[in-house]
Amino acid sequence: MDFNLSSEQVLMRDASRRMVARVIAPELARHDADQPLPKAVLLTIFKAIAALGLTAARLPPDAGGSRLSMLDYGLMFEAIPPAIGLSLVSQEACIARLYAECNAEQRQRFLPPLIAGSALGCTGSTEPDAGSDPRGIRTRVTQDGDTLVLNGRKMWITNVSMCDLIIVTCLDCRSGQSGGKRVGVVKVVVERKDSPFEAREIDTIGLRQGLLGEAVFDNCRVPVRNLIDNNAGGTDVLKATWQVNRPLLGLQAVHLAQCAYDIALEYARTRRQFDDVIGGHQLVQKNLSDIVTAVTTSRLLCYHALSLIDSGAPAAGAAAMAKRHAQNACREAVWQAMNILGAMGLSTEARMEQLYRDSRMLAVPDGTNEILALIHGRELTGIDAFRRTQPRA
Repeated sequence: MDFNLSSEQVLMRDASRRMVARVIAPELARHDADQPLPKAVLLTIFKAIAALGLTAARLPPDAGGSRLSMLDYGLMFEAIPPAIGLSLVSQEACIARLYAECNAEQRQRFLPPLIAGSALGCTGSTEPDAGSDPRGIRTRVTQDGDTLVLNGRKMWITNVSMCDLIIVTCLDCRSGQSGGKRVGVVKVVVERKDSPFEAREIDTIGLRQGLLGEAVFDNCRVPVRNLIDNNAGGTDVLKATWQVNRPLLGLQAVHLAQCAYDIALEYARTRRQFDDVIGGHQLVQKNLSDIVTAVTTSRLLCYHALSLIDSGAPAAGAAAMAKRHAQNACREAVWQAMNILGAMGLSTEARMEQLYRDSRMLAVPDGTNEILALIHGRELTGIDAFRRTQPRA
């Protein structure tokens, strides 16, 4: 067991850090921290991300991808600020889903601009009454001649307010297929320029430069050629991509906690109280130790889950554990860093309050803490607490 990065991994990680310093950080600093980034700015950032192969990390080179190992993807992804990281998760997962489920003609039509970072993509699965249970969706697709008609509402979708394309998970209510009755779940690719729909951004406590929103489909008409028609299963591909996304989101929590630690450490080395720098106080050193422990354990759990995925081993439980632990531990770490700064930690100038608000945003996407605990528990016991199945032999 070797915890040292290879020389290639060091180069990849450092290339990502340089791209963040050269492109992403200046753009985030240039724009209002409480307002979503303009689409043109996000596309500029995505083109830089695409140059490193991160928009299509899971795709093979002959499809325009970089076919990174998921561990290497995670090493590079950790450097990206979460306001951009969540948009990248949405984009990259959308690309992976299209590649996994679309036919050759659809891949050629949809993928190149998304991979290049010149268009934005996302996936609409969550609804007001269907989040953790994707089989509880109510959005319906019917058919009128050579046109599909979508009706429903999707929520909590990163990139949707400015997307060029969205994969919409629907109930298949086409009369020719089901007599109007529910027979299963299908996906429809909605291209916004051809099939307009209403979308708006959702105001949130953190990651306010990101693009989180909802979409309403009211008799939205889509060409039938945009139906994803294969045998991959209604939710199987969604679940497979979520499994990778969870440790990636855990690494976003690590990113925030590392930023908080760096600020707190510098403050502890310079702030003086009782004729000494506060970094010499026992409780401050204890807090700094706790923060580093949270960052280190979270990072290693996320790397472990990604390495299991790379090896083909069962990883659903490890991925769920990694995300749940990382966002809990790192949110507490940011809180402790705020405490080291004392009153200064409450100021907007110190950025700690923004880091804390941002860290709170990571508890919900791709599985709440409670759902993740049940996913992990199911892998440990063989018993599905969602639907009460019997233990596997």
